[in-house]
Amino acid sequence: MISNSEMIRIRRQMQRRIRDVVAERRRARQMEPAGGEPTGDSDVRQATDPSLTAPL
Repeated sequence: MISNSEMIRIRRQMQRRIRDVVAERRRARQMEPAGGEPTGDSDVRQATDPSLTAPL
């Protein structure tokens, strides 16, 4: 059985790791050149090809 203090320690450690990953991903996004080629591990947000949109 995990004690209450051990559970709190584990939870704080997990939150710290999540914060670190989020900060690392944010730094990586800021380092990307604007309008650059999306990488294979990027999320769903991709640039829309203007040739695929209907003219106004």
